[in-house]
Amino acid sequence: MRYTRITVIVGAKPERTDINHEIQWFAGSLGLFGLRDKDKSCFRIFIALLQSLKTGERLSSDEIAFRTKLARGTVVHHLNNLMDSGIVRVERNKYFLRMDSLQEMVDYLKRDADDAWTRIKDVARDIDKKLGL
Repeated sequence: MRYTRITVIVGAKPERTDINHEIQWFAGSLGLFGLRDKDKSCFRIFIALLQSLKTGERLSSDEIAFRTKLARGTVVHHLNNLMDSGIVRVERNKYFLRMDSLQEMVDYLKRDADDAWTRIKDVARDIDKKLGL
């Protein structure tokens, strides 16, 4: 069964207008980076994929490892998490962001979350019916 993990962590919007801080806040709000990502590995991978949007290229895990100066195992681990979140796709061993812009990413994720809530609500309705509630 395919699943998508959707996490939303809303904090105060960054006061600084530095693009790196804004991207970190954006992706952190989507739960893409955790506290355990001390060397910002996932952030660096996300940036490499974001930069590849400009050129339309898709990257292998080896190419991402080379660009980010990370071990391939670390890259694959984070790519799997990003795929679980629904924002990264892979075709022919090349990874890419599922959408063409960050705004489009938010729209996709919102649609995924809305679908998930609909399925959860349907099951809740069935359980309520079976319990006579």
